[in-house]
Amino acid sequence: MRPITLSLILAASLTRPALAQNDAPPAAEKPAETAEAPAAEADPEVPEDLLEDPHLKEEFGVNEFTTPSIRKIFGSLDKLGALPYDKLRRETPKGTPGDRSLVSLSLGVLIGDGFLSAQSEKVDDLENIGRAVLRHAKVLAAGARVTEHAKSILENSALGDWKTLREDLASTQKDVEAEMVLLRDMEMAHLISMGGWVRGLEIASTAALEPYLPERASVLARKDLAEYFSATLADIDPSLKNLPHIQALHKTIDEIRELLDVPEGKSMDEAQVRKINEKAIALIKVISPAKP
Repeated sequence: MRPITLSLILAASLTRPALAQNDAPPAAEKPAETAEAPAAEADPEVPEDLLEDPHLKEEFGVNEFTTPSIRKIFGSLDKLGALPYDKLRRETPKGTPGDRSLVSLSLGVLIGDGFLSAQSEKVDDLENIGRAVLRHAKVLAAGARVTEHAKSILENSALGDWKTLREDLASTQKDVEAEMVLLRDMEMAHLISMGGWVRGLEIASTAALEPYLPERASVLARKDLAEYFSATLADIDPSLKNLPHIQALHKTIDEIRELLDVPEGKSMDEAQVRKINEKAIALIKVISPAKP
């Protein structure tokens, strides 16, 4: 398991089947001079602090599938204190993208928008966010599961019940994941989590510059998450890998990973945080471009 760095920002990687060993001769039969084959690179593992409860394992008997929790990604933003909500809020999209992978990424961003509104205790945008979440879930064939959560989001935003709002947002991610498992469309669930992480990175980097403080910047230092999502994209289905937005995501996440590679015990300087912020903003535009 990769070491966990400082806390942020979003549940498991698809566990891929082990390589078949049937064709390899038994170790005792190998010639002495034959060099051992290099060990296969381990699959990426979700940082333990970003795992939710094993809800899919309990409900479906599936134990090899989970993705980083957007709820836990956003929970670490508490360390940033008050967030500049007016600067961070987005116009909620009125439609859905035409591409399924973009729908998944955009759904993750929307769930992140909901957590931002709940954390900032701003109710004005939650109704539109709840309706947009439901539209995206319906495109992914998860609308039936998410409908009750969307209704609850609308009701509890009016009541100012922030705790229940966060629970409903977390349940939305879980329920869409569950539907993706049933549809054997698990890569879409990884993209939902990735969208949430990118939105969280944008929020954290913006807040860390308002004003710049080293202890705020330390919230971003999650190289393990950037490595996890980069590895996920490297192993994504070939039908998705060559899509322009997937290529842009992979390239930029690798660049962010390099910026997050700071020596232990040191914080990123202001220039590094600003670069991360610019890249995160650019990715949000790729995932969910502004429309008139």
